[in-house]
Order: sequence, then structure tokens, then C-alpha cells
Amino acid sequence: MSPASFTKHYAEPERAAGAVRHYRWLTAHAKPLRQPALHTAGPRFLTFERIAGRPVRPEDLPRVAELLGHAHGAAWASDLHSASLDTPHHFEDGTQFDDYLGPRKIALRRRHEQGYLPNKTALHAMLGLLQATAEGPCAFYKDSNPRNFIITAQDIVAVDTDDLSLAPLGYDLAKLIATLHLTYGPLSDQAVTTALLAYNAAARRYDARLGTTDRGQLDSFLGLHAVLTAPYVGRNGYHYSLPLRFTHRGAS
Repeated sequence: MSPASFTKHYAEPERAAGAVRHYRWLTAHAKPLRQPALHTAGPRFLTFERIAGRPVRPEDLPRVAELLGHAHGAAWASDLHSASLDTPHHFEDGTQFDDYLGPRKIALRRRHEQGYLPNKTALHAMLGLLQATAEGPCAFYKDSNPRNFIITAQDIVAVDTDDLSLAPLGYDLAKLIATLHLTYGPLSDQAVTTALLAYNAAARRYDARLGTTDRGQLDSFLGLHAVLTAPYVGRNGYHYSLPLRFTHRGAS
């Protein structure tokens, strides 16, 4: 392996193949995202260009939010304008691009089984919240946490394409906000609002229907992420927790 390369290993060939498929889709349809060059794709490993830099910090949030807005807008214009949040999309080779609702319903039920949701009432509230957020144009979710971007002296580079699914606009921005909170502690209300404004302004450049995520929608996404990320508190550099809320828009 060259000193300028980084190799990621996978337990199953299917995971490696999926990461390559996601990488190529993002390269084709989310052109504003710079990714490291993919040098080699083996059956259980991928070798990438090594990028020197650091993970995202809270002060980087407006820049990364703007980048996500551009990436989501470009992907919608290129491919996702015909997608629906409750129906799997498909890659060029016919393999499935997971929908928004199905995998998250499974994940929320698993959180209930694991004890992160205290009872079935809380589970039903979170399932209702999930359903209420499944509206509007489609974006993609790539697990935007601070480690999945590298801040360099000149650029922001997106790494790790293990996860990719459909999601509403703003959902992956909420993941970044949630995981910055988990890593560094609560962000100020002004920091969150500034990031949302930057995201919306960038997305809106691709179509007038984009870039309309409001603070209520963002808070709903944060409520979902609080439950979905709960098992990782205390791991992966997540030293803080997000408050769990078991109501959704329109509920008493």
C-alpha cells in the first residue's frame, strides 16, 4: 500500500460492493461533494487516496451545512426528483437504494427492544414522528457525522460511503448537528439556525421547491436521531447525550 493511500476492510463482500456502489452514485449525482479517489476495490477492502485533515468541529458547521445543501440539491436535480420517500429507489445496476421509512421503522422497533424507548407508547410516538417527517422532495442520507468529513486547509472532503438511503431534505443535516452535540456538547440555538439558513440557501439554488426545511422539521429530525443514536453514547467519541422526546408535530 502506498503511503498516500488508506485501506478500509469489510467483513462481508456485500458491504464492500455496496460502499463502491454508493461512492459511484455520489460521484455521479452529488457532484458538489468532493470524495477521495478510489484506487482499488477488492472483495473485502477498498483503498482510497489518503486525505490529511481533521474531523468537523462546531465552528465548521455553517460551511458543511452549505456543502450538504449543494449536494442534496444537485442529487435531487440529477436523480432524486422522481424518487419517493416511502419507496426504494434503484441504482443503475438495478440494486436497491433504501427508502426512508422502512429501515427506520425497523431501527426504532429495535431501539424499543433494546430499552432506549421505555414503552410501546413511546415507540408509537416515534413511529408517528417518522411518518410525519416523510414529506417533501427526496434527498439522500450518508450518515453525516463529524468523522465522515475531513476538513483540509483548502477543502471539505466527504468520506465513508457505507450507508446511503433516501431521506427528506434536512435529515442528514440534522444528523450532523446531532452528532456534533454528542461529540462536543450542546450547540447554541443561533449556531443551529445559522446552519439551517446556509443549508436552505444552497439547496434552493437547484429548485424553488428545495431549501424550505423549517426549524420545526429540523427539530423533528433531531428527535429521531436522539433515539436512533442512543446506543452509541459513550462510544465513537460521543461523550454527551441528546434529550429524548416522545411527541411529534400535531400530537398533544
